[in-house]
Amino acid sequence: MKLQPAVKTETGKIALGTAIGVLIMYAVFFVLHMVFPTWAPFDYKVILGGLFGAVYAIGNFFLMAVTVQKVASMEDEKEARAAMGVSYRNRTLLLLVWGILGIVVPIFNAAAVLITLFIPSLFIKLRGIISAGKGG
Repeated sequence: MKLQPAVKTETGKIALGTAIGVLIMYAVFFVLHMVFPTWAPFDYKVILGGLFGAVYAIGNFFLMAVTVQKVASMEDEKEARAAMGVSYRNRTLLLLVWGILGIVVPIFNAAAVLITLFIPSLFIKLRGIISAGKGG
């Protein structure tokens, strides 16, 4: 199966949006650390947590896009629905494992990992709002 240009383009947009979101998260962590140094750490664990979360978040979107591309070419609707269901379950399981690793592995800041996992969803919603505001 050849990767469609739309999958590459949208994954690139999600990667860029996630990177921007992670940078904003780092800035918030830094400001909070300046105000509440003992309560809000800003160290290598935050940086690694953001990177770790971003890898999953971008990878998850890519896997979803590849699945949608594959399902769109299927003739049998039942088979297509089953393929989407399997993909969703596998990605959700991977999210659970990734989140647990982000919490228990001591080199990651758990909050940074978990926050980063939500960034692509926020980016997609923001793009929708901006698109709707422009009239389509």
